[in-house]
Amino acid sequence: MRRSQLITTYGVGSLIAIDNESFIVAGLESWDASQAPEIHERRLAAVIDGIDFFRLPPAPEPDDAHDGVRVRRFPDFYSCPGCRALQPFRGFNSPPKKAMCGECDEEIVPSRFVLACEDGHIDDFPYRKWVHRGKGEFSGSCGGTLSLHSGGASASLRSVVVECSCGARSSMEGAFRRKVLRELGIQCSGRSPWLTADKRTACEQSPRTMQRGSSSVWHPIVNSALSIPPFSEGVHALVERKKLIDAPDEVIRWFCETNGPMLRQANATLEDVLRLVHELHAERERADDAEEAPRVSQGSLRVQEYRSLRAGSRERAGAAWQTFVCEPPEGDLGPIHELGIGDSMLVKRLREVRALRAFTRGPIPDDDDAELRHAPLHSSTDINWLPAIEVSGEGVFLRLAVDRLLDWEKRTAVRERVDTIRDNHLRVLRERATRDPKKSDGRVESPVTPRLVLLHTLAHVLINEWSLDGGYPAAALRERLYSGQDMAGILLYTATSDSAGSLGGVVAQGEPARLAEAVRSALLRASWCSNDPLCMESKGSGVESVNLAACHACVLLPETSCENNNCFLDRALLVGTPTEPDLAYLPPMT
Repeated sequence: MRRSQLITTYGVGSLIAIDNESFIVAGLESWDASQAPEIHERRLAAVIDGIDFFRLPPAPEPDDAHDGVRVRRFPDFYSCPGCRALQPFRGFNSPPKKAMCGECDEEIVPSRFVLACEDGHIDDFPYRKWVHRGKGEFSGSCGGTLSLHSGGASASLRSVVVECSCGARSSMEGAFRRKVLRELGIQCSGRSPWLTADKRTACEQSPRTMQRGSSSVWHPIVNSALSIPPFSEGVHALVERKKLIDAPDEVIRWFCETNGPMLRQANATLEDVLRLVHELHAERERADDAEEAPRVSQGSLRVQEYRSLRAGSRERAGAAWQTFVCEPPEGDLGPIHELGIGDSMLVKRLREVRALRAFTRGPIPDDDDAELRHAPLHSSTDINWLPAIEVSGEGVFLRLAVDRLLDWEKRTAVRERVDTIRDNHLRVLRERATRDPKKSDGRVESPVTPRLVLLHTLAHVLINEWSLDGGYPAAALRERLYSGQDMAGILLYTATSDSAGSLGGVVAQGEPARLAEAVRSALLRASWCSNDPLCMESKGSGVESVNLAACHACVLLPETSCENNNCFLDRALLVGTPTEPDLAYLPPMT
């Protein structure tokens, strides 16, 4: 698999199906760090407690004897389609490096069902308890052997039957109901099979049955940051990339004396390097001495990026490590001003670092919920890094016209429509708070605002338009939203590790005349959906009903392109409705 997949798809704690076997990716303590190059992004590391730097997932050469990323067999239970035996893998006496039944030489199949909780624990489905339900108190002393039978013409749960040699028999129908599991006294085992010790901890969460291959079994929690000046170039990049932060002054002087060309490329002197290192040491000491050190938030990173995107950074010949080039377009901005866009910037070069911070299982969490539900990537106290990837790309930054936006946000129809999304989201958050003992106070907040929904929907319709006009697949484009009291912008960019990353096509879309044409075309497409009038008149669509006029036929994107999991969308705020044209932020297209 690719390195990027170990961050977004097959990270620590996820399940991987290989042929007729299933494995879980092991924790970071089992990874070979010597094969994992370091990545430095100080702004992103400051957001995550206990993290100093990042590493690329190890990718040793095929002939290299060192380990890369280790996996462990999970689930433990397998079944044989020949003799129907259902038992742990070791009970089949498989030949070395094969998953076969020792009795009938058939390839065995990993269990289709697992138990998982929202705190990340995962375990085998308790087949023995399940098959003996209703047979009185089950003490585990039956001693019978289990078998799995799939009857009927379909693979429905009713046709999947577990039998015990003692005569007990039960189908899997109802196994996905939490109430049934609670009635059987089945609680979360607190098992973490991806960690080295495979430890078990006390857990108060109610487990739920999941399909082994379901996408809900593993959700990554990924933090990302753009490399922006001054942190990404010049003396900052020199100190970080050459690991001078913790070096003594004597070593720094020796390095600067022997690497004069490198200092000139960074436009730095020995005094600049020493001054920056001392400042970084002072910041670290202030944070260590403070009783409650202020934590850098993901929102503060967005504010810094927003300011850098607005200010721009022109390309300089001979500059070392210049990973951020952002310039205003040439030509008349009048066409985009007419559409309510204040200005645009051509981001000709950017670098993004994406780090796997943790993961969850079950429903996709919101930002606050993720903090409570995160599952650890390791059990060691000595690991001060996280797996991450760095990708390069290009993009276009758009900022909405402030005066027009403020006037639009004051409209009663706009506030009432967005309140519907906000109320639906708050209802979901309150239900989670009631179920979760960690949220006993029940206080929840929703980030939904008219500005956020407008920016998010505009980003989606433009990505869909550019995927048709620019030749990029929609999955190769990404959004980055800047929504806040003093922010109203979107960055649409391509940052991938393959050849679709930086071909120049996205930057070309940011030229004023071409951008205005793309916006008009996107709005014309968004004004009508093949699911209308049901789509436009919806009072709640998508997961947990946190969208309104948004469906797969008009607005939704591949999940890799959207940073909000296709939530908080409503194209009516862009184009209005037949009965409420005042909802539209942008003028009607004909």
